Amino acid sequence: MNNKIQDKRPQINMKSVKRLLKIITSTYKKRLILVFICLLISSVVSVCAPLFTQRLIDDYIMPLLTVENPKFDGLRNLIFLMVAIFMTGVITTFIYNRLMVVIAQGTLKKIRDTMFTKMQKLPIKYFDTHSHGDVMSHYTNDTDTLEQMISQHMPQLVSSILSLISVVISMFILNIPLTIFILLFVLVMIKTTKSITKRSGSYFIGQQNTLGKVNGYIEEMINGQKVVKVFNYEERAKKEFDKLNEDLYNNMYKANKFSNILMPILNNLGNLEYVLVAILGAYLAISGRVPGLTIGVIASFLALTRSFNQPIKNVSSQVNMVVMAIAGATRIFALIDEEPEVDEGYVTLVNAKIDNEGKIVETKERTGHWAWKHQHHDGRLEYVELKGYIELENVDFGYEEDKLVLHDISLYAKPGQKIAFVGATGAGKTTITNLINRFYDVEDGKIRYDGININKIKKEDLRKSLGLVLQETNLFTGTIKENIKYGNEYATDEDVINAAKIANAHEFISMLPDGYDTMLTNNGSQLSQGQRQLLAIARCAINNPPVMILDEATSSIDTRTEKLVQEGMDKLMEGRTVFVIAHRLSTVRNSKAIMVLEHGKIIERGTHEQLIEQKGEYYQLYTGAFELE
Repeated sequence: MNNKIQDKRPQINMKSVKRLLKIITSTYKKRLILVFICLLISSVVSVCAPLFTQRLIDDYIMPLLTVENPKFDGLRNLIFLMVAIFMTGVITTFIYNRLMVVIAQGTLKKIRDTMFTKMQKLPIKYFDTHSHGDVMSHYTNDTDTLEQMISQHMPQLVSSILSLISVVISMFILNIPLTIFILLFVLVMIKTTKSITKRSGSYFIGQQNTLGKVNGYIEEMINGQKVVKVFNYEERAKKEFDKLNEDLYNNMYKANKFSNILMPILNNLGNLEYVLVAILGAYLAISGRVPGLTIGVIASFLALTRSFNQPIKNVSSQVNMVVMAIAGATRIFALIDEEPEVDEGYVTLVNAKIDNEGKIVETKERTGHWAWKHQHHDGRLEYVELKGYIELENVDFGYEEDKLVLHDISLYAKPGQKIAFVGATGAGKTTITNLINRFYDVEDGKIRYDGININKIKKEDLRKSLGLVLQETNLFTGTIKENIKYGNEYATDEDVINAAKIANAHEFISMLPDGYDTMLTNNGSQLSQGQRQLLAIARCAINNPPVMILDEATSSIDTRTEKLVQEGMDKLMEGRTVFVIAHRLSTVRNSKAIMVLEHGKIIERGTHEQLIEQKGEYYQLYTGAFELE
């Protein structure tokens, strides 16, 4: 089983590494050059201590031991020089650490901005097929690993590599035979490190992927906690979570198991190397086979051996963290590289008003009037008022290829008409409205908006001119006023109040301590479900669109509130094309036409009275129950 999991686990994507470096260097090139200079100085300073040890012993301590009246001027000057050099190292270390904080946070800001911008351009299908918790994991876990890599692991890696180079050069200057011995021993350490990190690296990548899945499941369970408790799903939810958590545990355990045994092995190999160098150095010095191998040289060389092993340990310990960060970067870039929503539309819909000469003109403010802008071949602009005629002609659609959920759907709706869709769950009611909004595009057939194929209309303009009230309300952190104005940023306070009155929300809002300035948090959890739905309807009303889509808009409202809302909705529907999806059949009796859907096909259509007379599927639904299950 574990082998199968490992086979599916992705390997390090070097393209992600190059891409990340490109993002960093394109913004912080000068700062990175300064960081490199500081790292270079800091690395050189780190090898100065062993070299000073050699001079200290051979040039000062040993000669002073043989002099009756020693003078310490030279020793004092050497110590002052050492202090000055070490202070330089401290300052450069401080500088590059501060710079890396700026670089890391700036890079993450840029990446988060890019991710969020891209997320706004992704099609609805992406969010239908990816858990929200997994998407959130890109902004939290994946960016956290990147932050640690950029601010900590990358500088330490570069510093360790520069230190290694400096130490090797210093070793060759002091003694070539001992240096060659150490380099041969290092090959053993490198081979050991490579073997262990190769095993742990794949599990670190798997850790990031399973962590996203765990977060996604937790997010689902938190949102559906009431459902979990109502259906006594606690034990099954726990078992499913335990399964996901077990996968995360296995990946983390195996990754850290190999990672944690690396340092003890390297430490022991380093100690063994230290002892062997001391023995070999002492032998060569005593035997006199290597001229110039003094006590100071041996002492310095042993110190350099410690300095040589430490960067190797640092590199080894950082590799797995870098691998995990690269895995996070790969996931982030996968989101950024997702195909954006395609929009080939070129017809522009604009807010319009009637000028003093009675002509339709464009305006930036939301006036409740819409027009489509037509440019003639001679460059002359013409604005045509948007009425709200909607026509579906022989529409076929499937969420998956070769699996249609809508078959040959044809209908026509004009301003002032209320068209209702009824049918069992999965019949295709919501899918039709998703096609009108172009959340998805039809596979075959056409949808026309005032005679214009909606594929030719810019998606942004199309959606602005449509009002949509969903069964599930989404209220954002902010005041009630701000939430209603979400539908029209140019709305005045008077417009907000009028929209609330149309939705019959004004009364309960006025009873709140802060009225329209009441702060909403956590999707308006301090309000009832019905009150939240009323605010969603008011948000739609303030945009005053020519076409409205109500997807179970009153399903969460009690019967008494529904009557109040229905009165407001009737006012709002005047002169507009309205599509209503309802399980509660009492809400669609006054519809101009009722479409009965079954398995993606319209099997009956007509007014309430006509369908009752036919005594078909609608008749059975209506007389059997007022709500579809």
